[in-house]
Amino acid sequence: MAKTLPAPKTEGLHYLGMRDEFAARIAAGDLKPGDKLPSERRLQEEVGAARGTVRAGLFQLEAEGVIYRRDRSGWYVSPPPVIYDPTRWEGFISYVEAQGRCPTTETISAESITADALLAQVFSRPEGAPLFMIRRRRYVDNRAVLVERIVVDAALAPDLLRFSFDQSLTSILKSEYGLSVARNAVRMQPCALTGYEAEALRLKPGLPGLAVQRTSYDADGRVVEFDHEHWRHDAVQISVDTRVR
Repeated sequence: MAKTLPAPKTEGLHYLGMRDEFAARIAAGDLKPGDKLPSERRLQEEVGAARGTVRAGLFQLEAEGVIYRRDRSGWYVSPPPVIYDPTRWEGFISYVEAQGRCPTTETISAESITADALLAQVFSRPEGAPLFMIRRRRYVDNRAVLVERIVVDAALAPDLLRFSFDQSLTSILKSEYGLSVARNAVRMQPCALTGYEAEALRLKPGLPGLAVQRTSYDADGRVVEFDHEHWRHDAVQISVDTRVR
C-alpha cells in the first residue's frame, strides 16, 4: 500500500510565492537594477506574511543573485554582472570601463613579506625571499564586488610600495618596471564567502562566491603576479574566448 505524502507546509509555499512574484517583477522591468525594495516591515504588510517568511524569500532571491543587501540601507535589485575573462592580463579598471561601468579600488593593506614554502615554489625563489603583498577591495558602480590578494616579487619591482594601489597595478608594473604578461595560469572554483572575504565584502557569511587564482608569467617565464580573487557570486559572469588549434 502506497504511503500518503504529507501536505506541503504553507510557510514554504508562501516564501516561494513571494520569491516568484518579485523575480517576475524584476524580469518584467517593474523593478530595475539599483532600485530599492520596500522595507521588510512594509513587505510583511503587503504580502500578509510573517517576518520569517519574508526574510526567507529575500534570502532565496539573494542566493540566486537577483537582489543584494547594503549595510544598514536595505535590499536592492542587483545590477548586471561584469563580463570577466580571467585569462587576460587586462586591468580591472580597463575591462570594467569598457563595459560602461564605473570601477574604483580601495587598498586595504600593502606590505613587505617573506616567501614561505608555497610562495617560494610559486616564484621559484628561496624561502625567506622578499615579496610584496597587496590586499584590495574593488568596486563597480560603488558596490564592492571582489577582494583580492596580490603577491609580487620584490626583485622584479623594487620600491613598489611607494606607489598608491588605488590606481591600476597593471599600469604601474608595465610603465615603471617594464613588466608585461605573456601567459596566465588560472584556476577557478565556486566557494562560500566566509571570514575575511565575507567581512570585506560586507556579506552574510556563507553566501556563494567565485574564487579565482591566477599566476601571471612574463615572456621569460618569471612570475609577475600571484593573485587570489574572491568575487561575490552575483557580480561576475565568466566569458572566455578561445581559439581551436
